[in-house]
Formats: sequence, C-alpha cells, structure tokens
Amino acid sequence: MRLLPVILSGGSGSRLWPLSREKYPKQLLPLIGDESMLQATLRRLDGLPEVADPLFVCNEEHRFAVAEQARVLGHRAHLILEPCGRNTAPALTLAALWSARHEPEGILVIMPADHVIARSDVFRARLLVAAQLATNGSAVTFGIAPDCPETGYGYLQQGPALSAEPSAHALQRFVEKPDLERAQAYLDAGNYLWNSGIFVMTAQTWLTALEKCRPDILAACRTAFAEEQVDGDFLRVDRAAFAACPADSIDYAVMEKLTDGRTDLPQGVVVPLDAGWSDVGAWDSLWKALPRDSEGNAWRGDVMLENTHNTLAISESRLVTCLGVRDLIVVETPDAVLVVGHDAAQDVKKIVDRLKQEERGLTQWHRKVYRPWGWYDGVDAGERFQVKRIQVKPGASLSLQMHHHRAEHWVVVSGTARVTRDDETFLVSENQSTYIPLGVRHRLENTGLIPLEMIEVQSGSYLGEDDIVRFEDHYGRQ
Repeated sequence: MRLLPVILSGGSGSRLWPLSREKYPKQLLPLIGDESMLQATLRRLDGLPEVADPLFVCNEEHRFAVAEQARVLGHRAHLILEPCGRNTAPALTLAALWSARHEPEGILVIMPADHVIARSDVFRARLLVAAQLATNGSAVTFGIAPDCPETGYGYLQQGPALSAEPSAHALQRFVEKPDLERAQAYLDAGNYLWNSGIFVMTAQTWLTALEKCRPDILAACRTAFAEEQVDGDFLRVDRAAFAACPADSIDYAVMEKLTDGRTDLPQGVVVPLDAGWSDVGAWDSLWKALPRDSEGNAWRGDVMLENTHNTLAISESRLVTCLGVRDLIVVETPDAVLVVGHDAAQDVKKIVDRLKQEERGLTQWHRKVYRPWGWYDGVDAGERFQVKRIQVKPGASLSLQMHHHRAEHWVVVSGTARVTRDDETFLVSENQSTYIPLGVRHRLENTGLIPLEMIEVQSGSYLGEDDIVRFEDHYGRQ
C-alpha cells in the first residue's frame, strides 16, 4: 500500500489578512511554530511506510515558494500548476489524472495545505485505517470530533459502524454551516462531526465517481491535462481548457452524492478523528490553535500585554502594546495594521474586498516579496525614487533584463555580486557600488557560497514592477 500525498495549495487565505496575501498566502507562512503550514502538512506523514514524493496542486504564482519549502524538508515535489482557481474538485481531478499515469497503485491522501493537526501520531494511525478502506474502493473522509457548537464549519452525520472496520462509519449526510442553535443540536446528538476536508481514496475511485456525478468537470480536466507542458518539476495544463472547467468543490461534486443510496457510486465512509484539528480559516481559529497564557492571550513577536484578556497580538516589525483590552486581535506588519474583535473575525474579507475595489496592492503583496532567486524588501519610496533591500541566494541570478523608465544604483552590503551591464561583466564586492543606466541590459548574479545582500536605489518617472523587459531567465518567467 503506497500513499501519495496530494496537497491542495490554491487558496489565498483572505480572512487572515494582513499576514496572508494572494501572492504569498497563509499556507506558506509559519503561523504556528517555525515551519510553514504547508511544511507541517508534509511533516504529518513522517514515519509512515511507503509514502511517495508529494504532489501539489497550486497557483502558478506560488510554484517556486512551494517547491523550495518542500525541498528544504528533503522532498522532490511534483507540482501541477492551476492557471486559474476552479475550486477543489477540478484540482483533485488533475491530481487523479496525474496519479493514474505515474502512481496507478497509489492511495491518494488529499490534504489542504493550510490545516493544523496538533497530534500527528493520532492522525497517522487513523490514516492507515482510512487507506485500508480506500484500497477496497471506498471514498473516505475524516470527521473531526467536535468540542463546541461551532458555526464556522460544515458537519458530517455518521451512520452505522462498518462491519469490516467498527471504528469507521457509513457517511450518512453532509450539512452546511449551521446557526448556533442547530450546531448545539448536532453536538448534543453525538453522531455529527465537523467536516475536515481531508479525503483518502484511489485515483480510479475518484475518476469513476466523477464521471457519473460531474462528467463535465472530468471532460474539461482531461482536455486540459492532455495538453500539458512539463517544465522540470512543474506541469502546466492548458489554460483555456481549464478556464472553461466548471468550478465546484469535492463535497458538492461527488461526496454529498455518495449519501443518496446510489449503487453505481463508491461507498462513502467517515473515519472519526480527534487529533487537535483546525482549518485556521480566520484569526479567531488561529487564536484557539495557539498556546495561551492564564489570561487567554496568545502572541508572537515584540509584544507587551498589560491587563489584557483573550487577545491575539502579532508583531512583525515593531513593538505592539495592548493595555486594558479584551477579546481583540491585533496584527502588525511592516505596511498594515489590523485591529478586530473576535466576533468580527470572519468579516476581515470585507476589508480585503474594499482594498481590491480601491486597487491597493496591499491585498496582493507583502512589503517583502519572495522570488525564485531570493527576495526584496521595499524599504522606502517617494516621488521618483524607491529603495529596496535585496538578498540573492548562493548560485542564483536575476533575469537578464532592461527597464524603460528607471535607472538603478546597487550597493553591496555582504557577499559578492557578478554584474552584467550590456557587454561588460564585472564583480562588485562589499562596500562597493555600481550604476545601471536607464535602457541598459543588465543581470545580477550571486556566484558565491553565502547570500548576497545589497541595497538598490531606483530613480525614474515610473517604478512599477511591470517595467521589466526580460531577455533571458533561468526560471522560465516571461
């Protein structure tokens, strides 16, 4: 029995703004512990026998960050790049088509990249139960043992225990997010579980069920997959064909239909899981998932609390102080501050929507922007100038490029830069600088063994990131 981790990493996590942003969303961030949520998802399978290299389905914008985070953990990841978001059913279908070709005997372990499971040992034990059921053709999901009448999750109703595996149950019903009264009734009933969004099944089980339930999704994904282009570990499907695919979730497209009593569909099974699960969908759920002090406070970074209760405070770049407050969430980043009450945490997306309407880039990028070669941090900006701190990884290089509207001054802080400027190539060492005039082809490389740190000062009439003409790029960017 060989497990194939399928990590769905296409979300933007807008309710966790300002930490989570579209170009670098929550699954790439270390919200709990030192590793990102995506890395914690991979770690969850450590110690299990026969685990294949992970398969990610992710946004093309995130491909280098996802690949790098998997590489740091020693994994060679396979990545299917979604040209646009079409929800989880098409994403899983692409993964199943890939598995049918490359891992036909694999058991798909389908996990969102942004969930928290505190007790991984419990999860692994329950996963082995689910995988054994999946080998017999069942479509298995995990149901989370509820500890409160939560209104932010959907629910699963579990039916009779299975004769072959008494710790698992027939999947009887899906229920949408309830109001508080109904959630309390589900909790009191004792046979309702939170819907985890984690599934275990074979690729063939999913493809067969989808063909009967949503043949339009399957046909569109097959067309998109047939026109794939392989770029190293990245697989790009046909953009137009995938854009034409209907958007739907795994639950709506297939899993809910398994409770209708149809004999032509696989059996739906729910495996109860009590392992400290949270989907960390909003700030209040992150607060609940973090360790808290005797006053109910959780914090990270340079934070000072006095006479404060049930508060989450996060600082990224400066001191944050809270005095005489309760039930608040305070999140500071270098370019934005959020203050919200626990009861309004689900509404942060309204702020994100307003920022989008005003076309403010704060929903897209952090001040610190990661690139496949390293990162840059926008330190300062004003009329006709911009200052960036840049780090280039050892052995990495920026594209050979040119700008129509700006010139650049480069000052090396540490390491050594190899600079290409039109027809000349030369080295710039610590405390040295060089100048790149407007309209000149140039490239920056780090051929050394330590990170290259430098300060870039841009000046000109237009300083946007889209003023880049690339002539050559090692990372396949246009």
